[in-house]
Amino acid sequence: MNDDPRLTVAMRGLLERIRRAGPPQFHTVSPQQARATYARNAEVLDLPRASLARVEDLEIPGPTSHRLPIRLYAGSMERLPVLLYLHGGGFTLGGIDTHDSLCRQLAARSGAAVVSLNYRLAPEHRFPAAVDDAWSAMVWLHEHGALLGLDGGRLAVGGDSAGGTLAAVCALHARDRGLALLMQLLITPGAAASQDSGSHRQFAEGYLLERATLHWFFSHYIDEGQRSDWRFAPLLAPEHEGVAPACVLLAECDPLLDEGMAYADRLRMSGVPVDLEIFRGVTHDFIKMGRTLPEAEAALALAGQTLKEAFHTP
Repeated sequence: MNDDPRLTVAMRGLLERIRRAGPPQFHTVSPQQARATYARNAEVLDLPRASLARVEDLEIPGPTSHRLPIRLYAGSMERLPVLLYLHGGGFTLGGIDTHDSLCRQLAARSGAAVVSLNYRLAPEHRFPAAVDDAWSAMVWLHEHGALLGLDGGRLAVGGDSAGGTLAAVCALHARDRGLALLMQLLITPGAAASQDSGSHRQFAEGYLLERATLHWFFSHYIDEGQRSDWRFAPLLAPEHEGVAPACVLLAECDPLLDEGMAYADRLRMSGVPVDLEIFRGVTHDFIKMGRTLPEAEAALALAGQTLKEAFHTP
C-alpha cells in the first residue's frame, strides 16, 4: 500500500483498490490489449454522463485523405463558442468514448460547445500524426464551425496528459499562423523532452502513472532523435510570447508535475496570463475520478468557470 502522507485519504484508498484489482500494467501488454483495458476502465470513476441538448458523432476532413471522427457536445442549439478537446492516453490509448463524461462536464459547466477529437494513435501512426490531426481540426473548426452551428471565431483548445501536450502545441501553432485563440486548458500536460525531473524520480512508481509506462508510451509514439522537437516538448519552443492565456491544472503527486509547473512559469515569463492550480494529494488522471475525489469536482468547476469567462458565456 502507498502510505505517502501527501496523498489524501481518498486517493490512498483508491490506489489500494486499483492495486488489489490487479489490472495489467500497460507496458506489460500490447497496445491493442492496453487500449481494451483502458476503454473498459476509463470512466469507472468519472462522474455520471451529463445530459446535453446536443451530442452528435460526426466526421471532418483530416490533414491528408483520411477523415477525423469528432463528437460534438453542447448544452443548447444556439450558436456557441467551441473548445476543441484532445484526450489523454500517452498518444497510444484513449479516444472519444474514454473521455465522454469529462467532455460532457466541460460543456455543461462552460456554456460552450466541446468538440472531442479522435486523433490518430501510435504505434500505427507515429509522431507527428497526432499533432497534424489536432491542428487540422482546429483550423477546420475556425474556418467551418458555422457548418455545425458553432462560432468558430470564439475558439479554445484543451486536453489532459498527452492531450494537454497537443493543446499546448496547437496554441503555439495558432500564434504562429495568426489564428485567434481565446484560451488553452492544459490538464496535467507533458511538456519536456526527457523524464528526468524531480517529480519523475519521486513519483516513478506507485502513483498510477508509472515510469515504465511513460517510456512505453513514448517509445511507441516518437523516435529518440525527435524528442527535442517542440511539437513533442513545448517547453523547447523557441518563443512563448503571444500565445493564448492558459489555465493549467496539475496534480501534486504526478511525475509530470515539474514540467507542468515549468511550462506555466515559461508562459508567465513570456507575458502570457496563466491561471495555475496544483491539486494537493492526488495523482495523474485525478480529474477523471469525480465519483471518489472532491479534487476532481473542484478542477472541473475551475475549468468550467475559466472557459466561461474566456468565452463570456452566461
